[in-house]
Amino acid sequence: MNEQQDLQFMRAAIDEAILGLNEGGIPIGSVLVIDGRIVGRGHNRRVQRGSVILHAEMDALENAGRLTAADYRRAVLYSTLSPCEMCSGAALLYRIPRIVIGENRTFRGPEDHVRGQGVVVELLDLPECYEQMAEFIRRNPRLWDEDIGEEAGE
Repeated sequence: MNEQQDLQFMRAAIDEAILGLNEGGIPIGSVLVIDGRIVGRGHNRRVQRGSVILHAEMDALENAGRLTAADYRRAVLYSTLSPCEMCSGAALLYRIPRIVIGENRTFRGPEDHVRGQGVVVELLDLPECYEQMAEFIRRNPRLWDEDIGEEAGE
């Protein structure tokens, strides 16, 4: 995929993040793309659904439905924020070969480990993604700590 396509699909992930924020949740969005087509969309719904695991990437994978191993091996996972250990683990489990990240300054998942497993991890470092998360974290530090498994103030 080219840079223009990456930006187009990241725009869809950003739209998902905005949906999540408007629902009272955490503004992280994700899309799963196979062969240049979005097959799954999601946003962090932990607050909205009272879920312990419904991060944006997990939501996008869930909304894509059951796919074959061959489908996942042609997929690209886009996320507005660097995927955490759980979401990175799902990408590794299904052998998704490429992950494109909107930003990793407010949170950085195990990107080096994921790369070490042969996954291409690309960072777009988009100001819109960073500013949205930084503002959310500033306004909601306890909720953010909960989302990433931290004790308040750690």
